[in-house]
Amino acid sequence: MTDTATYLYAVTRSEPSDEIEGLRGVAGTEVRTIACEDLLAYVSTVSLDDFGAEPLRRSMEDLDWLGETAGAHHHVVEEVADRTPVAPVRLVTVYRGDDQVKALLRDRHDDFVDVLSNVTGRREWGVKAYVDLSAPGPTQTAPSLGGPGTAYLKRRQAGLRSREDAWRQAAAHAERLHETLSSVAVASHRHRAQDPELSGRKEAMLLNGAYLVESSRDDEFLKTVDDLRDRGVEIELTGPWAPYSFTDLEVRGDG
Repeated sequence: MTDTATYLYAVTRSEPSDEIEGLRGVAGTEVRTIACEDLLAYVSTVSLDDFGAEPLRRSMEDLDWLGETAGAHHHVVEEVADRTPVAPVRLVTVYRGDDQVKALLRDRHDDFVDVLSNVTGRREWGVKAYVDLSAPGPTQTAPSLGGPGTAYLKRRQAGLRSREDAWRQAAAHAERLHETLSSVAVASHRHRAQDPELSGRKEAMLLNGAYLVESSRDDEFLKTVDDLRDRGVEIELTGPWAPYSFTDLEVRGDG
């Protein structure tokens, strides 16, 4: 039984100049290619001591290992995407060997071709929108006919209504933002909003959107983002990226 496996990063259409010399991937391994028909897979040879099923189960609970591996994986994908249209695959997709990767390219050939045709000449941009719902809104003081307890309850109810109104207004703004950006993109996707622990921000995330944009319309998309910036809602733009959100192929590996 072999003590190595084949780690898959991404698939592209095969071109004569698609080799990338000196590129390193997960665990510092050298990145190479596997050709099959008119497709090319970018892979590394990895040790089963690190990337076998049982070691991976343990490692996926190690945040340091996971962050380092994800960074190396995405670095390879972005390097490839800078040269040619790419279909990235999910993190830690591992096969028993090169023959299994070739079988994947044969069996899913038409699926990969469709995906690559869809992303050719297009790039993914990310847009996140945040709002600080803890900021106090305007208050109005009116005479209270009750005692201190009644006054407290009225103030609390007014505060809750103000917070709910602020959330509804901000959410409506985010929806308009998404619709406007989608009109410039050829495809869009709303990811689940991250909680503050993941986003690293105290503000609530209202929008976590991905937009596939024709490269010729990048400037128009960026101007649209700038035009949509509004006081009270902060917009964060990232990219351009490889089209992770628009290459939805279920590729699971042998693990």
